[in-house]
Amino acid sequence: MKQFICLFAILALLSILLPASAEGSDEIPVSDITFAPGWETRDNHRVFYEIFVASFSDSDGDGTGDLRGIINRMDYLNDGDPQSGKSLGVEGIWLTPVFTSPSYHKYDVTDYYQIDPAFGTTEDLRELIALCHERGVKLILDLPLNHTGSRNAWYGNFKNAHRKNNPSDPWYDFYCWSPSADADPSGRRFIDTGAGVRVEANFSDSMPELNFDSEQVRETVLDVARYWMELGVDGFRFDAAKYVFLGEHERNAAFWAWYTGELRKINPDVYTVAEVWDGDAILDWYTPCMNCFRFSWSQAEGLLAKTANNGNVTKFARSAQQAQASLRSLNPEAMLIPFLSNHDMDRSGGFLSVSRGNMAMAASVYLLLPGSPFIYYGEEIGLRGSRGGSDTDANRRLKMRWGDDDPVQDPPGADYTKQTTDTVLSMLPDENSLLNHYKRVLLVRRANPEIARGAIEALTFEEGKAGGFLCSWNGSTVAVLHNPTTRCVTLDLSAVTDLPFSRIAAELKALPGKGGAELNGTVLSLGPLTSVVLRMD
Repeated sequence: MKQFICLFAILALLSILLPASAEGSDEIPVSDITFAPGWETRDNHRVFYEIFVASFSDSDGDGTGDLRGIINRMDYLNDGDPQSGKSLGVEGIWLTPVFTSPSYHKYDVTDYYQIDPAFGTTEDLRELIALCHERGVKLILDLPLNHTGSRNAWYGNFKNAHRKNNPSDPWYDFYCWSPSADADPSGRRFIDTGAGVRVEANFSDSMPELNFDSEQVRETVLDVARYWMELGVDGFRFDAAKYVFLGEHERNAAFWAWYTGELRKINPDVYTVAEVWDGDAILDWYTPCMNCFRFSWSQAEGLLAKTANNGNVTKFARSAQQAQASLRSLNPEAMLIPFLSNHDMDRSGGFLSVSRGNMAMAASVYLLLPGSPFIYYGEEIGLRGSRGGSDTDANRRLKMRWGDDDPVQDPPGADYTKQTTDTVLSMLPDENSLLNHYKRVLLVRRANPEIARGAIEALTFEEGKAGGFLCSWNGSTVAVLHNPTTRCVTLDLSAVTDLPFSRIAAELKALPGKGGAELNGTVLSLGPLTSVVLRMD
């Protein structure tokens, strides 16, 4: 059987809720994609979109992104029709901290029960949650619990207890402290409080660290999560999860097992993911109780970028199979959580070329993995940003480039000058744009539920760099295949599997002239920088 997928298969035009300046854009029809049985399945195997709130979209003209801005852009993120192909089609949203804080980044929380006025109100968050749920989207909050801000009332109560030298005060041991005369414990950083003791602050003078040996601390931070879950939040991203007890992974894991266990009593389907910025072996401590981002695959030297930059897909597939199997042996519910970059890293637009198609290839490689991939806002348009000579994370958190009259501005201290000229608006009518590629990849992922939920079986072809893997779920199997090279390749499926694949589910070409796929019997011809999904009729 022979079926040819047109080299110039038309991508969907993104439908976006934009001001009047963006109205009237020419529409591009959606290519025909068949949705396989089971595609309606709703669970935690979903693609999330990280939003650095202050930099995303500004609704009130003060230059700072806010919750109302996100509400206004929901048709861009998810229009409520999983088969339309008109929106980006993300299935989850991660908001960086929204609680009151004196900083632009909000990781030094002043009050965990209040939305920062710069971002809006609790009612704004309620509205956003309701809108997400109407469209089948989960919303999780970034919850920095390892430390608070130095202006937090909890910290004031702690210092007052020490000024009064009152060990019976329930706030006396709320933070990690040592007598001022004592030497700081090795490898840990302490600062003077002005209250006769020193307090642990490994990240910043403005971020004193909580004492998780205290039962009061544990119950207090549990109350915080309970409050937001009862408001409708679907889960949390846990900041600095391995620092609760610095350098003590076993104790950290025990705390998180207790904490996530309590959250599951509130909502058995709660979504939890942890920042454990370390090697894969360290993740094994935390995986039994929650998912963890796979940092070893991220950034310029990570497995994802290396694969997309003319790398070896067979090696990648074997690593993915091994990683998934290891996770599931520790926790049957554990998922791969791949990502290219986030708000603490140089942006992937700087180490993956958009013009040469490597950025699109990277999107195909990691978004067509089982589990729950994360997109950092703006990656879909090739947004750039790095610390640079100014050595500031603000340059990694630059404003989203909408191309309309959105007044959102870069964070304080940002001075990055090599930004892309592309915008959402400029990419809308271009069928071969990176943005439309992201839309199509996500549409294909939804249409083939085996990809998100399946067990990986790596395939080994003689060809070399091109290759892929099988994903099996619920009695069905698809093959995900990539060619990251700049030449056409031929793959003989009969040499690696006896499954009778006879249909190319979708072609995911990177650039015009660099794509195309043809299935002739068991032989697949795959164009340069092209990915396909194969399934049986």
